[in-house]
Amino acid sequence: MATPAVVSTDGASSSKRTFYFLLLLSISGSSQTNKKTMGHRGIDPTGETTYKKTTSSALKGAIQLGITHSVGSLSQKPERDVLMQDFEVVESIFFPSQGSYSTPGHHHGDFKFKTYAPIAFRYFREMFGIRPDDYLYSLCNEPLIELSNPGASGSLFYVSSDDEFIIKTVQHKEAEFLQTLLPGYFMNLNQNMRTLLPKFYGLYCVQAEGKNIRIVVMNNLLPRAVPMHLKFDLKGSTHKRRASPKERAKNLPTCKDLDFMQDIPEGILLESDHYSALCKTIQRDCRVLQSFKIMDYSLLVGIHNLDQVGEEASAAVPDTQKKAPGQKPLYCTAIESIQGESKGKTSPQPYESMGGIPAFNSKGERLLVFIGLIDILQSYRLVKKLEHSWKAFLHDGDTVSVHRPSFYADRFQKFMCSNVFKKPPCKRNCVFFVVQSFPFPINPTKSLLAFFSLFLSSGVQTTRPDLLPQQLNEDEITSSSADTTLSATSPVSSRPSNTPALSHSSIAAHSFGESLDVEAISLSEIVPQTSTSEVRDILSRAVIGFSVD
Repeated sequence: MATPAVVSTDGASSSKRTFYFLLLLSISGSSQTNKKTMGHRGIDPTGETTYKKTTSSALKGAIQLGITHSVGSLSQKPERDVLMQDFEVVESIFFPSQGSYSTPGHHHGDFKFKTYAPIAFRYFREMFGIRPDDYLYSLCNEPLIELSNPGASGSLFYVSSDDEFIIKTVQHKEAEFLQTLLPGYFMNLNQNMRTLLPKFYGLYCVQAEGKNIRIVVMNNLLPRAVPMHLKFDLKGSTHKRRASPKERAKNLPTCKDLDFMQDIPEGILLESDHYSALCKTIQRDCRVLQSFKIMDYSLLVGIHNLDQVGEEASAAVPDTQKKAPGQKPLYCTAIESIQGESKGKTSPQPYESMGGIPAFNSKGERLLVFIGLIDILQSYRLVKKLEHSWKAFLHDGDTVSVHRPSFYADRFQKFMCSNVFKKPPCKRNCVFFVVQSFPFPINPTKSLLAFFSLFLSSGVQTTRPDLLPQQLNEDEITSSSADTTLSATSPVSSRPSNTPALSHSSIAAHSFGESLDVEAISLSEIVPQTSTSEVRDILSRAVIGFSVD
């Protein structure tokens, strides 16, 4: 009887030791990671930000000197196809403070500047229409601007003076992982340039005082010229995914998944084509990230409310933020990343140049949504596997952020396309439309009737055979649409015999007005001094959903 007890005890002790060993590894890995991410950024006695004990001003100066030399020397190399070995090339140049035959003198202290895969990144920049002189002008012509709200990653963020590029410090493992991703990144961009994945324009390293500070240059997702009213970092997980009180106290806090579900439970409403294009792009990008065994990435969402500040104020971009035509990188705005520039014959709206995806909330307010995938340099390594195992042991494993790539991608897609972005609801027996831009104040009820009248008079088919309009020519459409008055108080049968009968479109609109129990109106009541062709042009910019029993 004693032997089984001994075996049972040894087995339990062995399991317990294994568990504690894994726990210690997980805690050790997490603490080391936190130390690396949070310990590098600091403040010196003068109040200036430091990174690895290098002041921010010295780091910005070294970055600009290094990129100027790197791009300048690269322009002397002939254009050619990218080869496999190009992804592994690292070029290095020493910058002594007193200067040399190939480098200028400076006051930042001696440093060495490394450029990773220069030929490959030159190809990436060319794909996005970024010329070398524009790249240098944006990054090196004026001082870089340090972002005051860098987040919890411990990284420093700089933005170029023209708002086009973001420079972010990355850890050693992240830089190494990006190098290994470059061949696959190259292949993915060649297949599809419309992606929400970060656009990487350069990977560099500043080596000073024995410290290596690695930086990556990317596209800027949230332009400073467009004030954001809400900002979210979304992963599709719910465990501890709520902004802290300290974060909430900021002027523009970065909220998380639970905050989104609480603050915007109805989601962000998109026009049908935009919704489909966005979900397809998210699905395609998640498939790419899953193939690289990447997880723990986020969707950064910035929301600009056009109605909250007024369209005129929104469209007013400072002169310092404007660029000459043709200099803006391609496929880098949110709307371009999912389907390209706005299509149509109508003149572009003032806010369309901002690059956001047009949307609206449950209140009907017009929004511009700026989105992009961030933090994609986290692979499912041993430390992450142990972190998931430990968190799954304490909590529901499906709700924690860290998870295997396939599950993470599936959960991410479902959350974004079900909870965050939605199609506008269209109930039965309703005509639903949201006008993107009206140059005059409108009455919603009267606008609905006027739109329905114009909708029928234009020859559009409906599902009611008894309400089918006649095929009218252009003159008849103009006369019947502009001059017909809807009357809910005077039945058709009570009209004098010498009065022309109402057209099919007028009867249909009259019936529709009775069913809504609203007052009769004329098209001219809501569109004073506006021709029918102008009204039709305005209504063509609406998002329309039509359903009739």
